[in-house]
Amino acid sequence: MLKQFLNLKLTQKLSPQQIQLMKLIQLPTQAFEQRLLEEMNENPALESGKEEEYEKDEYENDEYDDFEDSDRIEADDINIDEYLSDDDTPDYKTQTNNYSDDDESRESPIAAPISFHQDLINQLNTFILEDHEREIAEFLVGSIDDMGYIRRSIPDIVDDMAFTQAIYTDEYMVERMLQVIHQLEPSGVGARDLQECLLLQLKHKTPTDSVDLAADIIENQFDAFTKKHYDKLIQKYNVSNELLKKAIYEIEKLNPKPGGGFTGNNKITENVVPDFAIRIIDNELELTLNGRNAPSLHVSKDYQEMLQTYKDSRDKSVAQKDAVQFIKQKLDSAKWFIDAIKQRQETLFVTMNAIMHYQEEYFLDGDETKLKPMILKDIADIVGLDISTVSRVANSKYVETPYGTKLIKEFFSEAMKNDQGEDVSTLEIKKILQNIIEEEDKKKPLPDDQLAEMLKDKGYPIARRTVAKYREQLDIPVARMRKKI
Repeated sequence: MLKQFLNLKLTQKLSPQQIQLMKLIQLPTQAFEQRLLEEMNENPALESGKEEEYEKDEYENDEYDDFEDSDRIEADDINIDEYLSDDDTPDYKTQTNNYSDDDESRESPIAAPISFHQDLINQLNTFILEDHEREIAEFLVGSIDDMGYIRRSIPDIVDDMAFTQAIYTDEYMVERMLQVIHQLEPSGVGARDLQECLLLQLKHKTPTDSVDLAADIIENQFDAFTKKHYDKLIQKYNVSNELLKKAIYEIEKLNPKPGGGFTGNNKITENVVPDFAIRIIDNELELTLNGRNAPSLHVSKDYQEMLQTYKDSRDKSVAQKDAVQFIKQKLDSAKWFIDAIKQRQETLFVTMNAIMHYQEEYFLDGDETKLKPMILKDIADIVGLDISTVSRVANSKYVETPYGTKLIKEFFSEAMKNDQGEDVSTLEIKKILQNIIEEEDKKKPLPDDQLAEMLKDKGYPIARRTVAKYREQLDIPVARMRKKI
């Protein structure tokens, strides 16, 4: 049986302004600039640049007596002063304190490069081929992936050409055209696997003893090479340790992804724009917010003049009333957006300022072993913000330091106990682990259990599986794969 009843409950919801602020906070500088342009295109009442001086008039309520009370636009509703800058704004919110002297508006030139596949087609045009041969060769070029490989079998290619292009051929002709593709640059393009890719590159090199040996190893002893069984290779080829070392060096110089390094491809290169800058002045840290995060915005003077025209008008029509309602809506939207940007500037600055002082020891000398354990809650407690807000600030923002541009979230790490019972950052342990591996004898790399013992001797008692986890996070291979002849 259906019944109607009233139910009272308290719920917490974010206002549209709060949602807008959260979205703005998580945007890095470049995305924020794009969002700013979108808002200015959507709201004609919002303008950038310094505001011109104008005479501010007070709008009295009796100017709107010819409308009913429900339709009247009160002075408080369209108080322009609310949309203008305030002299009491804290220093870290103002443009002058957040702009760096080195900040300039630089526009990156737009490149119009030739695509990877178009470059291969252009090279193919230099070969003298019959029409049907050219069709097959161009189809093969279209089958090459961005890394430069053809990852399809010859029978599949033959069938695909017949069904999709009505090109009827056989495996022999496709193999012959594949040999033509293998002559294109970069060397190794059109290979079907890594072994063939390396072998093609070696065959393009000037023959020497070391190059010939390298080619033979890749062609006939590829498995032993990948497993770094150097003793077996020396025994197999009956060569000196020095010659094998030169052959291995020739292989290491090869490009396993010939298409990936093509400078003319259409892949987008992301430019990192630091959101903050930290400088050391008189042994003190100074933090600045990128000036592009602190734009000058104000309410359009044209809209203010529209209100003045409405105020001075004696006969106020319905159309004028609708226009003023539209203006009020745009002014409200502009005010909300300007306030959100100011709050964004404040939130970014105070959060990064807290991180900077929390990790002051590191920022003063750049020694990563001096990074303290720090989690989001530590900073949230200092600045009095929610953990999710701190996460939005740290997740996609960069800071320019005297030691390079760093992703802010990399300064956060869990704590572990050393042998003295003190909390140390996992970043510190990873750095020490990396140093140990860099200094090891590459002829006899250290396995994880020995690395764990060495860390224990240095005062960091961690398990072997933890060493393996940190090693993988540092993108360092296992001991066998670090071996060098």
